[in-house]
Amino acid sequence: MVCGGFACSKNCLCALNLLYTLVSLLLIGIAAWGIGFGLISSLRVVGVVIAVGIFLFLIALVGLIGAVKHHQVLLFFYMIILLLVFIVQFSVSCACLALNEEQQGQLLEVGWNNTASARDDIQRNLNCCGFRSFNANDTCLASCKTSGHPCSPCAPIIGKYAGEVLSFVGGIGLFFSFTEILGVWLTYRYRNQKDPRANPSAFL
Repeated sequence: MVCGGFACSKNCLCALNLLYTLVSLLLIGIAAWGIGFGLISSLRVVGVVIAVGIFLFLIALVGLIGAVKHHQVLLFFYMIILLLVFIVQFSVSCACLALNEEQQGQLLEVGWNNTASARDDIQRNLNCCGFRSFNANDTCLASCKTSGHPCSPCAPIIGKYAGEVLSFVGGIGLFFSFTEILGVWLTYRYRNQKDPRANPSAFL
């Protein structure tokens, strides 16, 4: 039997928003774990991850309440917000997958020059100093610098993983973008269905 009834649409929409809720809590938990164990000291990076997690949690909450109560206004705003998120996320995911090595290097260098705390984390964790070259007067927290051994630049080391990370992020983004367009379609269909338990003469 094809899943096209009111109860099936409601259950699918609730399940989708529960998935979004779990993902949002996972993002917030990873950010808290990273800063708690000293893996990430950049408040900007942690703040962005937590903000994305909270935003996704609020969207999921609106969708969940709207689905449970069959609330037309909440479902409408949920559908519009989810559509906008889909457009942005799909564009960013495609951009991540389309970047070549030269563009990846330029993007990494821009990020390197604009995030001092993240730069310190990278140098400490990867045991490297500088992006393409290192000035002895610059600050570097890598163990090779403190021990007096020669330090290699960070660009080649980061470059080994940049393509894999961007492909992974782009793939995950594409997967969730398709779940978002599925959510838009489910919400649109669910809004136009009548609750069989409601008064037939009531306006929905």
